[in-house]
Amino acid sequence: MKKVIFITGVSSGLGLAIAKQLEMLGHIVYGSSRNENFDLEGIQVIKMDVTRSGEIDQAIQFIISREGRIDVLINNAGIGLAGAIEDFSEQEAYFEMNTNFLGAYRCCKVVLPYMRKQKGGTIITIGSIAGLMGLPYQGFYSASKFALEGLMESLRYEAKQWGIRVVMVNPGDFRTGFTANRLKVENSVKSEYQKSIIRALTVIGNDETGGLLPDTLARKLSKIIIYKNPKHRYIVASFEQKLAVLLSKILPSKWFSKIIAGHYKV
Repeated sequence: MKKVIFITGVSSGLGLAIAKQLEMLGHIVYGSSRNENFDLEGIQVIKMDVTRSGEIDQAIQFIISREGRIDVLINNAGIGLAGAIEDFSEQEAYFEMNTNFLGAYRCCKVVLPYMRKQKGGTIITIGSIAGLMGLPYQGFYSASKFALEGLMESLRYEAKQWGIRVVMVNPGDFRTGFTANRLKVENSVKSEYQKSIIRALTVIGNDETGGLLPDTLARKLSKIIIYKNPKHRYIVASFEQKLAVLLSKILPSKWFSKIIAGHYKV
């Protein structure tokens, strides 16, 4: 069945791949970009910043006015800001949490009344395996993704009575522009952690550039949106990263911490 789908953050990376895949399958796809309005191979992209409630409300109302419904919301928009937790300013910490965490909350808040009225819908939030385990020098990125886990778990209970499905998707490393676009906190250049930061970010960059292709995630999303009873979580990652998630749950924390510290050379 053709679905009306809204995806945040489609100008590049995973969001772009997901949008193209779903449009190719015949769905009605709208996307958002915080920079500009543009058309993308049959996908109308609306200028919208997830940190601005008014812009989200306008975007959703625009889609409703044209289609009469929204069947699927995919919370994908996000940013990466790297650095030692000690080096983050409060403004930088809020910037990352405001985009990655509160941005998804704002989109859900606007979409939910329409899904309740139509007695159904699916909300898919793109988390990360970094939301299942803390990673060095990605503290507030991990925190934002951990926060999404709790929010969506709570929403799952609340929305179920209206026939609304809430799904978390946790990608591992993917080859996208996210690596090149990752920002560093301002204090990183004079940080006492600088040598350690460089080692860890080198490993992170190599893992990402050697990661899976975005189409892998896009194909998985195309299946999830048509499931009548989707699982609460889908981890889309390499075998090694799926194993790491499993080990984080079954190994003593001291042992698992040594594995992570060794991998990231910290």
